[in-house]
Amino acid sequence: MKSVWNGLARTDRADLRRLQDERLVQHVRERLYPFSAHYRRVFDAAGVKPTDIRGVADLARLPFTMKADLLAAQSDPARKRDFVLVPSPELIREHWPLAKKLRLLAGGGEARERLRRDYTPNFVTFTTGRSADPIVFAYTPYDIQILAEVGARMFDVHGIQDPLARIVNMFPFAPHLAFWQATWAGFETGCMMLSTGGGKVMGTAGNLRILERVQPTVLIGTPGFVYHLLREGAELKTKLDQVALVILGAEKVTPGLKEKMGEALARMGSRKVTISGTYGFTEARMAFSECPASHAESPGYHVYPDLGVFEVVDPVSGAVLGEGETGELVYTPIDGHGTVVCRYRTGDLAVGGITWEPCPWCKRTVPRIASELRRVSDQRSMSLTKIKGTLVDLSSMGSVLSNTPEIEEWQVVLQKKNDDPHELDELIVRLSVRSGTDRAACEKKVRQELLIGVEIAPNVVEFKTTPEMLEVLGMETEMKEKRFLDRRPK
Repeated sequence: MKSVWNGLARTDRADLRRLQDERLVQHVRERLYPFSAHYRRVFDAAGVKPTDIRGVADLARLPFTMKADLLAAQSDPARKRDFVLVPSPELIREHWPLAKKLRLLAGGGEARERLRRDYTPNFVTFTTGRSADPIVFAYTPYDIQILAEVGARMFDVHGIQDPLARIVNMFPFAPHLAFWQATWAGFETGCMMLSTGGGKVMGTAGNLRILERVQPTVLIGTPGFVYHLLREGAELKTKLDQVALVILGAEKVTPGLKEKMGEALARMGSRKVTISGTYGFTEARMAFSECPASHAESPGYHVYPDLGVFEVVDPVSGAVLGEGETGELVYTPIDGHGTVVCRYRTGDLAVGGITWEPCPWCKRTVPRIASELRRVSDQRSMSLTKIKGTLVDLSSMGSVLSNTPEIEEWQVVLQKKNDDPHELDELIVRLSVRSGTDRAACEKKVRQELLIGVEIAPNVVEFKTTPEMLEVLGMETEMKEKRFLDRRPK
């Protein structure tokens, strides 16, 4: 399938758009509407027939799918499979075109068994959000093939060409997309990959022993844990001089954090290192990669126009925006079985939207999502004065703190003054800093940078030792570090 990707990644815009239109039409008419109980109701309620969808532009005729819709279905025993494609002989007879029905009939028992296998879930991942119950997403063997193919595409975009590459995957062992996307990338490409399970399984010391023994060329993991591990390794004078690439996922990666990782790797002997980010979400059942670039620049995330469609919409009105405009990402897969969504609002705001211009770094012509992403839900209202509320962008605040060279670890806490629910809100920033840092000067700098970056300064800046910060973050006990704590009464 690599040859398909190589050709697709350099196809001109008009042909890619035509391919998306064709794939979307087939998906809606032969899979989504016939086999999804939820979307049959959605289409019918909107007065839209499957034949009304003739291309990507017609998606705007359909309502959005929200996380609340998935939660509602999951919590109702009678609707648990509403988002799963479930074919039946009756639905096939009613909705499939004659030619496809004849091929199924001519294929006999073997074709029917392949159909059963391709549509029967055999694997699941879960959403990782902390604000709601995890949502189950089912995969079939057909979807596992897509997951593996996407993994190979990601490795290709990242520039992993050496079949003898030694890869250490430090994503946590869990039924979450990040771990399994990396794992299947290794399976599909045949690259040697050792999975450690991250800090929760082997701890910092165990991961460092593995790295020193394996001497990997590629590291994969979450930004927080990878940076912590590299910083510790540099302090312990661990030898790690073969690393050429670090792939980060599950969290935002800032240029400043890339610089700090590069410095730590240089101290261990790896001096020419590319650090790349990825973007993925459970509802897409796949992830997207940056291609190799400098620490200070990002070409954006390269997407797969044969597998899905991204729209960018105004987060308030829902209106579809044009190329390059900032807005919320909305995703519709155009291939795949198992749990399938349509026009799913990701909650991710892409600053600069999506571009179809060829990538200036790798020259691929597939669309790219702008690298600066913010969570719409990270806009938190705070009552810092009795006059009016203040909107705080936690994502931007995290970027400021990650980019600050003196800061090793950080955490942001929102709480009520004196723990009184009727009092004003307080913003507390906890920091651990590099050895030799003047704390008073660092506090002044942090207050100034936050005031410039997010137009708010913390009520309190607390300094802790790095071990204390690692404990409150849950670096070796949580699936994700606890960077933001909102302790205010709900």
